Amino acid sequence: MKFAQNLLLLAGLLAFPAFAAVDLNTATQSELEAIRGVGPAKAKAIISYRDANGAFKSVQELDKVKGFGKASVEKLQGELTVGAPGAKQ
Repeated sequence: MKFAQNLLLLAGLLAFPAFAAVDLNTATQSELEAIRGVGPAKAKAIISYRDANGAFKSVQELDKVKGFGKASVEKLQGELTVGAPGAKQ
């Protein structure tokens, strides 16, 4: 019985991998592409915006990036974060 419970617990943990929000100010292109709904073009647009305008001050600022609107930012908000401005990029 204990073995079956441990097996179920392990299966549950594998089904829901640990999640860490991706920092818009430090993420690489491949890290951004790993987010559901962000492909290569959007990842490049985020990095280009960041390079041209400096660090993001909030996740909501993502709606200024080409390809993102308020609705898409709302969907992604839980998967993104913004670290301290000037953090290593």
